[in-house]
Amino acid sequence: MDFLNTHLLSLILFLPTIAALIMLFLPSNETKLLRWFALSASLIPFVLTLVLWTNFDPNVTGFQFEEKYVWYEAINSSFHLGVDGISLSMVLLTTLLTPLAILASFSVTDRVKPYMMLFLFLETGMLGVFMALDLLIFFVFWEIGLVPMYFLINQWGSANRDYASLKFMIYTMGGSLGLLLAVQLLGVLFGTYDLVILYQRWNSLDAGSILLGMPVHTVKTIAFWAFAIAFAVKVPLWPFHTWLPDAHTEAPTAGSMILAGVLLKLGAYGFIRLVLPLYPLEAKIFAGALAVLAVGTIVFGAFGSFGQTDFKRLVAYSSVNHMGFVVLGIAAAGLASGTADAHIAMSGAVLQMFNHGLSAAGMFFLVGVIYERTHTRNLNDFGGLFPLVPIYGGILIFTSMASLGLPGLNGFVSEFMVVRGAYPVLTIYTVIAMLGLLFTGAYILKGIKSVLHGPMNEHWAHGEHKLTEINTRELFVIVPLMALMLILGIWPAWLLEVINKAVVALF
Repeated sequence: MDFLNTHLLSLILFLPTIAALIMLFLPSNETKLLRWFALSASLIPFVLTLVLWTNFDPNVTGFQFEEKYVWYEAINSSFHLGVDGISLSMVLLTTLLTPLAILASFSVTDRVKPYMMLFLFLETGMLGVFMALDLLIFFVFWEIGLVPMYFLINQWGSANRDYASLKFMIYTMGGSLGLLLAVQLLGVLFGTYDLVILYQRWNSLDAGSILLGMPVHTVKTIAFWAFAIAFAVKVPLWPFHTWLPDAHTEAPTAGSMILAGVLLKLGAYGFIRLVLPLYPLEAKIFAGALAVLAVGTIVFGAFGSFGQTDFKRLVAYSSVNHMGFVVLGIAAAGLASGTADAHIAMSGAVLQMFNHGLSAAGMFFLVGVIYERTHTRNLNDFGGLFPLVPIYGGILIFTSMASLGLPGLNGFVSEFMVVRGAYPVLTIYTVIAMLGLLFTGAYILKGIKSVLHGPMNEHWAHGEHKLTEINTRELFVIVPLMALMLILGIWPAWLLEVINKAVVALF
């Protein structure tokens, strides 16, 4: 048991990779075995995360379950892992969504072994970002996560997959270039990449001193924007968002679930873990600029979503819209750091990351369910399908309402908290953002109306094209997500308590 507690984070982090390497030795033609092995392997980190959750003490400030090993001695970089309430909630989200995405992939018949292995490698990459307490390790895992997603889109995507996967890779790697340079800058200046030490040293520098021949404030401003742009591309914030609809549209269903559910959260997590604690003054000075980008993301994401006729692109643009609220909360927290408003906005932003992970993964899965049956995503090809698939229709309405932010479901709690925290400090920006909230209702209702309501498209009612109801395996994917959406809508305190205590300690 001592070994488990001491190495719990390492086990959660590396078990998916170990499982993927074991899969190399399994026969490629045994697709049933490969699927069940990948699913079982992805459930072990989830169970260990539940152990982590039950042993985590939200009242302790700082990081818990820390592990530190010498990694790159020459430049004083260590393999340093640890979690607080913010990263723990993201680890829980990742280990929950990965088995569900693998279960959603049971219908994939093409090259099942590499497909499942890539998902397990991807899980390690994402978890590493949330656990890393060393800047260089953070960057290594940040980049590792790109590779499996690139191949998942490129090899198992739709018709335009080459373009979408290359665009995804170029955008995110281009954004990361500044991040790498800024990480190197901090490492060279302080002789360490350890985040806990950097939090103290970077902020205790005398404002009048000279660094690299420039005033400290100038160096910090350059480094701040290098970090901010890298994370803005990943969120993605408008106007860096154009890779996202393409990547989502071409990705396989499970790839979209993980891309929207977890990968977008890496950018927002970078803002919370690195930008605000390392650059509190710059975050305050440039909060307005960040808020402009956030409001643009909310409003244009909603407009873009409303204008789509492709069901998957509609959901993809809705992800842009919802992630804008996360960044609005982060901007408000940067401007009003230390106040009650900042704590409410930041706790709302972290909860919105978790909530959006659930509802976006659910929505992309439901688009995939109907696409597998009809082989079209064009909203104009559907219409009046509710009588044919009443269970699917009910689930689609429920998940859409959670995404919309209906009171009683999870989306309402987090968006309300962000707006409540941001309004006193970023009043005009929040008021403009409400325009995006209005159009959120419009595009969600447009999607539901186009698929389920109106005159029935008889094409799907008879013969070989007859639409079949959602099956048991698919229900096993969506029901846990729906249960969490409802629980978090009615009783968010179990998660918010853990998040809020970490937020108050950090900011």
